[in-house]
Amino acid sequence: MSTYLFPPPPVPSLPIRGRTERFPVNRIFCVGRNYHAHALEMGKPVDKSAERPFYFTKSPQTLVDSGATVAYPPGTANYHYEMELVLAVGRAGFRVSADNAHEIIFGYGAGLDMTRRDLQLAARDKGRPWDLGKDIEQGSVCSAIVPMEGTVISQGAIALEVNGVTRQSSDVDKLIWNIREIIADLSQFYHLQPGDLIYTGTPEGVGPVVTGDRITGRVDGVAQVSLTIGDPA
Repeated sequence: MSTYLFPPPPVPSLPIRGRTERFPVNRIFCVGRNYHAHALEMGKPVDKSAERPFYFTKSPQTLVDSGATVAYPPGTANYHYEMELVLAVGRAGFRVSADNAHEIIFGYGAGLDMTRRDLQLAARDKGRPWDLGKDIEQGSVCSAIVPMEGTVISQGAIALEVNGVTRQSSDVDKLIWNIREIIADLSQFYHLQPGDLIYTGTPEGVGPVVTGDRITGRVDGVAQVSLTIGDPA
């Protein structure tokens, strides 16, 4: 048995609807600009015929369960929500074809990719990595994982409210790269593993939140997610 200099951190995990076990999270992949209207509001339109998806990662240690209250993070004055359908991988897969993509799906959740927008845009405009803007402590929020093995979601309303006011409202059928295409493309670069999460992208309507705000979101047919913004860290 290995011994460590200090106790290793616990395994990040999420509840699984209807089960006592939790879903251990291995990695978090995020698809950037995967709704046309959001790409436009960010000033970076996407031409699917000439581009392929792009990704960024977030540390599993940034994960928090839905319903949490998290501190407004340091280093930003423009903290944004991004509502997303989250795909949970249940089987290993490498160079998976789009036709076989369903075989590695365990289920789905509703998630929030919280973003220090000012830091993200400053890095983007200088051609630098987005880590400070995206890889934020307590910045990856997710509902319980809903087991839907082998199911490919192709439609369903996705929406978000801040303090009861609708800010985002779209449909998963507006994804630029759909679930099958995301799995097929991402698995060209990574050996996908059980426990990997894929945040599939956010629709238009992203915006800032402040201390005291309550965020609620949903993906119809999947789950709801909520978050309260606490005092600054």
